Amino acid sequence: MPATGTRKNVRYRGLVSRDLALIAVFAALIAALSVTVAIPLPFSPVPITLQTLGIMLAPSLLGWKRGTLAVAAFLALALAGLPLFAGGRGGVAVLAGPTGGFIVSWIFAALVIGLLTDVMVRNGRYRFWQGLLVNLLGGVVVIYVIGLPWMSVVLGDGVLATTAAMAAFLPGDLAKAVVTALIAATVFRAYPIPPAGRPVHVTDTEDGKKD
Repeated sequence: MPATGTRKNVRYRGLVSRDLALIAVFAALIAALSVTVAIPLPFSPVPITLQTLGIMLAPSLLGWKRGTLAVAAFLALALAGLPLFAGGRGGVAVLAGPTGGFIVSWIFAALVIGLLTDVMVRNGRYRFWQGLLVNLLGGVVVIYVIGLPWMSVVLGDGVLATTAAMAAFLPGDLAKAVVTALIAATVFRAYPIPPAGRPVHVTDTEDGKKD
């Protein structure tokens, strides 16, 4: 009789060429969304862009590992000097400006969205309303919590004044969260993207030892 706890499970480890290609494609997508639309507002140093749509889409579709790496790849290129930020800006000097906090927050937003999306998909399937809540938490709450105080310090305004000035962006960010959830739900239903890494068979006993 076989010993208890030897059932094999599939785990995914590392990254394969498909993952690297997806990371590159989504980094390029974020860059395209950043430079194609940038509407300046007279009362705010932050223009209206589609950047956060890409920041939400990458981890929603690719998971935390590939999604965060896609955001990191985009940031590395932009901070290296390529004019990929809104308004054709680039370089590390952007971090010293009022939008620096929002730029830094994108990594954390991708992590939160990707991790929670992975848990949701692993426990069943991608659901629109759950995905929307995940996008709102990572793509709105996390970004605003980091970005608003940063902007307040740089501009010398109070946090409340800065928050009031940013209120005009909230409807657009909510719409981006909805669009991202709709796209993700459609993709996961029609053509789900395989998990990151190569599949490795692990027995329950081996898995338990690692835990």
